[in-house]
Amino acid sequence: MGKQIDYGWRLFATGLSFAVFGIGGFLLWVLVFPLLNSLPVHRERKIRRAQKCVQLSFYFFIGFMHRIGVMTYQITGLEKLNRPGQLIVANHPTLVDIVFLISRIPAANCIVKEKLWHNPFTKGPIINAGYISNGDPEKMINDCVDCLRRGGTMIIFPEGTRSVPGKAYKFQRGAAAIALKANAIVTPVTLSCVPSTLTKAEKWYQIPERRFHLAMRVGDDMVLDDFQAMEPKTLAVRRFNRYLQDYFSQQRERYEQFGE
Repeated sequence: MGKQIDYGWRLFATGLSFAVFGIGGFLLWVLVFPLLNSLPVHRERKIRRAQKCVQLSFYFFIGFMHRIGVMTYQITGLEKLNRPGQLIVANHPTLVDIVFLISRIPAANCIVKEKLWHNPFTKGPIINAGYISNGDPEKMINDCVDCLRRGGTMIIFPEGTRSVPGKAYKFQRGAAAIALKANAIVTPVTLSCVPSTLTKAEKWYQIPERRFHLAMRVGDDMVLDDFQAMEPKTLAVRRFNRYLQDYFSQQRERYEQFGE
């Protein structure tokens, strides 16, 4: 009986979390951002303020999910983040990954799917925070490089979409191309979600038997010197993309084997 009550509560709390997220995004769009945009400041400063606003809202949202019993979380190596010109590359096991990452990075930029620019619950934060669309791949890469060269922080999921549990990673080359073209600080972040939930193959109501635990482990910066020296650059991008894919595959195997 106790397990049934717990399951029922978490199902309700998960639905409530989705509702809070959607309503919060809509209120940011119609109330908060118009107020911020009315202040006479430079556009770059407006974007930074909007990014900070999104970060705080995501921080409280993660705290809300934790307090109502949907999830627990653990962060290791947070001090390695939040540096100018830093490209954060991460695997993508669950729907809340980007929310979790941005909640700890006050001035983060990221790539957003084109369709979310037209969603009333997400378009406000996306437009005002200066996030980058994936609609035009070449423009996307150039915009990301420009952001990093100006001292911004980028978050990128090299897979381009959520992982499929039990299947090998298959990274797209965009993250590798951006890293090498910008000569950025590249910091890997490994995410794990146990039990698996909110994957691409699951609906929001298909919750696990217990609350999920999301762990974030920040690795050491990756050295790009050998890849930068390669010619042609297309070869360097392919090799670095393979390096990223192998790194995250090893991290996943290590966690599954030792729980580290």
